[in-house]
Amino acid sequence: MSGVLVVTGGSRGIGAAVARLGASRGYDVVLNYANDSTAASAVAAEVRASGRQAVAVRGDVASEDDVVALFDAAAELGPVTAVVNNAAITGNTPGRLDAQDVATVRRVLDVNVTGVFLCCREAVRRMSTRYGGPGGAVVNISSTAARTGSPNEWTHYAATKAAVETLTWGLAQEVAGEGVRVNAVAPGLVDTGLHAAAGLPDRVERIAPSIPLARSGQPEEIAEAVLWMLSPAASYAVGAVLPVGGGR
Repeated sequence: MSGVLVVTGGSRGIGAAVARLGASRGYDVVLNYANDSTAASAVAAEVRASGRQAVAVRGDVASEDDVVALFDAAAELGPVTAVVNNAAITGNTPGRLDAQDVATVRRVLDVNVTGVFLCCREAVRRMSTRYGGPGGAVVNISSTAARTGSPNEWTHYAATKAAVETLTWGLAQEVAGEGVRVNAVAPGLVDTGLHAAAGLPDRVERIAPSIPLARSGQPEEIAEAVLWMLSPAASYAVGAVLPVGGGR
């Protein structure tokens, strides 16, 4: 693999694991982060230590200006050939849908749906042969919640992930003939800081026994699926959604 890999939400969890593994597979890495500059800098330092270039760029994926700036920074390293849209939030009020406030739901929609739209649009403009680009691959991070609905916790979040999958299917058909493959990976229960940040610190331990594998996944396991989707080994995968949920 070669070129520049852009990873949103790259300072933690799945995004950080994708950045590290991508570097080990030959990518230079540009990682977007929202707030934690210390964590983002640490991931970038790990990438550099592996012999690849890395830049951490702060920005809100729901901001058009910030997304353009992210891809401009990536272009300074070289041609963008891979994009992983990982940034997402649940909102910090888990519970039934009728308990959610509009401001929280709007923000979740902005980050999880508008953010993916903006990054996909910019990825196409940079990578598509229609625009003189080198081609490449996009992987959108969905969730098995798109199928389960995540009732009584994050129904609004689940709805955004279903939107991501529909966007993936449609965009994949639009740009497949322009050298850009678009696919999605749908993680299940993964042991990251997302659960505690959303106010459910015991969620992983509580749900893990219900998974057929009887455990949660690790970010590195999801990263392996993502890097496969980006690789030539997945050259005939277009518009696919790959569940990685331990059987759930």
